Amino acid sequence: LSRLPLQVLTVPTAPYPDQRPGTSGLRKKVYVFQSRRNYLHNFIQSIFSSIDLRDRQGSTMVVGGDGRFFNPAAIEVIVQMAAANGVGRMIIGHHGILSTPAISCLIRKYKAIGGIVPTASHNPGGPDGDFGIKFNTANGGPAKEAVTSKIFQISRTIEEFAICPGLRVDLTTLGKQMFDLENKFKPFTVEIVDSVESYANLLRNIFDFAALKELLSGKNHIKIRIDAMHGVAGPYVRRIMCEELGCPVNSAINCVPLEDFGGQHPDPNPMYATDLVDSMKDGQYDFGAAFDGDGDRNMILGKRGFFVTPSDSVAVIADNIFCIPYFQHTGVRGFARSMPTSAALDRVAKATKIELYETPTGWKFFGNLMDAGMLSLCGEESFGTGGDHIREKDGLWAVLAWLSILATRKQSVEDILKDHWLKYGRNYFTRYDYENVDIDAACEMMEDLEIMISDKSFVKQRFAVEDKIYQVEKADNFEYTDPVDSTISRNQGLRIIFSDGSRIIYRLSGTGSDGATVRIYIDSYEKEQIFEDTQVMLAPLATIALKISQLHHRTGRSGPSLIT
Repeated sequence: LSRLPLQVLTVPTAPYPDQRPGTSGLRKKVYVFQSRRNYLHNFIQSIFSSIDLRDRQGSTMVVGGDGRFFNPAAIEVIVQMAAANGVGRMIIGHHGILSTPAISCLIRKYKAIGGIVPTASHNPGGPDGDFGIKFNTANGGPAKEAVTSKIFQISRTIEEFAICPGLRVDLTTLGKQMFDLENKFKPFTVEIVDSVESYANLLRNIFDFAALKELLSGKNHIKIRIDAMHGVAGPYVRRIMCEELGCPVNSAINCVPLEDFGGQHPDPNPMYATDLVDSMKDGQYDFGAAFDGDGDRNMILGKRGFFVTPSDSVAVIADNIFCIPYFQHTGVRGFARSMPTSAALDRVAKATKIELYETPTGWKFFGNLMDAGMLSLCGEESFGTGGDHIREKDGLWAVLAWLSILATRKQSVEDILKDHWLKYGRNYFTRYDYENVDIDAACEMMEDLEIMISDKSFVKQRFAVEDKIYQVEKADNFEYTDPVDSTISRNQGLRIIFSDGSRIIYRLSGTGSDGATVRIYIDSYEKEQIFEDTQVMLAPLATIALKISQLHHRTGRSGPSLIT
């Protein structure tokens, strides 16, 4: 225990107008947090002030980030401010590191009032990269709209923050540290916990580790390649996949978390996970997977780099859900996907007579359904998949789910997927990202597009490209009424749905740190032609999507920054 009680200060400050959290917290360039006076402090105080003082007093909170640049400095400020704001106990990952799924696990395990996560997920790191702060609530999931709106309102009028500047925590030593604060009856406790153990234990109770160990290191084991992309997933991969399930250590690459992710973009898709994609090409590995910066996203590859779209991934897991022992015990309560995700999951839900929910983008919508006992498995096209064991998407969980299917079915990834398409037909899916577009041009384009598709004459319009004709059946701005609490989320993306079920979706995204990102999603179902090239099959719809929106002309772009 520190000898003299530590001083608690109230520091005057001035508000910033731009601290509105997006779908995954507040994300900005690192220099914004570093150079703007009290920028971090203001936002952290706004989080604490959004929680009722009676709930805060003596409560437990969890903190840990993805190890990116500015992570240790931010954690120090968060802990100093938590102590000054009446929090009684902080659970912190060793070295300040926790994956986003592990944070969710720990919040639930310790019955914490929430968690503060220093992360910018799949965005680049380092001094010139991005930094972010995300707030998760007591269910372990991302804060809902009502909470993030409250945080934003407080940040716009903030006049002071509370801090205990003399409080210094040693993040390198496991165990309890206690601090006496002036005018506080009880000491403030910091507990540095093993970053992996609680989460690993959760997974042991979900999957058949003996069967997975046999698959990965038994007599007829498969060869796998796992890329942690120098993000937070590295220690989890080493401990769970290598030490516990017997994968050779050299099958796990880029497993040391680096504050700049080795200069790479820690986003698990074919464009950025090039180390993995290249190493899979020659066919020596049967299965490949990559994770993002904070460990909640995943990409699945089969032999020779056979790519599984996230939309197909969740559909295959749904169709094989009882390969996972957890679901044999709990049963299956429902499936869900975000609206832009392909309708592949819908076909499994229909065949298995399990309820399907179509939600806006953002894991918090899934969390609400899970809390109400209505949802077991869900996924997003943006490389997020998860179950109801926590309230975040979970990269490692998705990989173990796939390996459980391989262990049960004793087939390759490609054969499993091709069997799935033969059984259900195939949803061809692609997404075009136009990044760092001028925000005014993007907003004007979306406004004009909405006016155009909302006109009654737009429905029944026909678009011909080559020998294909598409007729508009429905067009709207997606609106979601939550079946649990009836809250309505409007303006969630412009949808054009054609009579054959094909869809074009336009969204402005909220997870970047500068400029706007315009996303176009294209989803088209085929019953017969199921083994064709995705971009070839979707080319007519892509032409229509660009023609309707005039996106290249309106944004000055000649093509997308990224195609997935």
